[in-house]
Amino acid sequence: MAMAVDRSIRRLTTLERSASTARVLNLLAAHKREPDDAELIARPFFENRILNRSIILKHRLRPHEQLEFPGAAASTVTKVLIPIDQSDLRAGARSFFIGQNNFEDLLDQAFGSDLKPGGRDRRVLDLLAELPSLDPFLLRERMRANDLNAARAYFAISDADIHKMTEFVRGEIQALVELTVPDRQATMAATVRLVDKLLSNAPDSGFAPLKETLGLTDQQYSEGVFGWRGFLYYKWVCRTLGDANGSLLDEILNVRGRGPADPEAMVYVSQAKRRIGHRYKLAHQNVHRLLSVYDEAYKDLTLRSRPGLFKNFLLSAPTMFCQLGEQLGGIQHIASFWSYRVSRGKPPMIGWDELADIFTDFEDGLAMPLDEAA
Repeated sequence: MAMAVDRSIRRLTTLERSASTARVLNLLAAHKREPDDAELIARPFFENRILNRSIILKHRLRPHEQLEFPGAAASTVTKVLIPIDQSDLRAGARSFFIGQNNFEDLLDQAFGSDLKPGGRDRRVLDLLAELPSLDPFLLRERMRANDLNAARAYFAISDADIHKMTEFVRGEIQALVELTVPDRQATMAATVRLVDKLLSNAPDSGFAPLKETLGLTDQQYSEGVFGWRGFLYYKWVCRTLGDANGSLLDEILNVRGRGPADPEAMVYVSQAKRRIGHRYKLAHQNVHRLLSVYDEAYKDLTLRSRPGLFKNFLLSAPTMFCQLGEQLGGIQHIASFWSYRVSRGKPPMIGWDELADIFTDFEDGLAMPLDEAA
């Protein structure tokens, strides 16, 4: 079975310009940005060269696409796009869904033995399908935990999100810059430079005074800045999600099915509401608890001139990315899908069976918090 051909010019070109970091992993863009990066050659994301120039995204299935999967599929799946012309995305792309019907035959015909079960590239595909989002900090840590290392240039924040994050990050790091650059005008210029470095794909040389203050080696500083950028990204995502008053959760908990009532679906929906409400709140609490570790360390550095806690935070930050990314990914998925499916301000028109399917997907998407599993 051949891969489907997607010649939607608008979708592919817009995807490259405006995609969110958590939704799209653009491997082709990494090679375009850094064509001479030796690490990209030494540590590829995929060993297969065609896959290593692909664009991967979390894709919300349309009704007709459900037929591409055996049995009931989740509302969001992982889609792989292989550009027909790497220099011009307007030519379209061939595509496939991870786990679709006849998946093994498709991989065998398209890639031969490179994608056999158990091989490195197949393990990477399976990992991508398991993750709730493609945010680079969660992805990098999950890959490293499975001995699937790849060059750091692949784990970038998208240009669209960098543009949106800039003002937020500037406000976040202002206090740090003021510690070392007391002159107001110079502080503003230094802040702009540091923001640009922090959000770039090569931030290591961005703030030498911080490296000296914290007594970090080159390797520690490189990893520490990656961790710092990750927490700034997660803080920004939390702010964009909003919902401080719980209005989204209220809508979900108060929704009622429409049409003929399936007794089994009604019972499940009633029970699932309680579980989703509990896990959603717990996920929010855990995300904010982890982010507060960064806030306290940063305050200790900037308000109390005590660098030790911030140094320890930078060195340990990546260990928190898995829990942060998985739980925040579950929250993002619920918020994104609900806003797509339900028009705000209007009573939702959702049949009981569809509502049961949605809630099953929501429950699967909310990672079980550690303290609930205990």
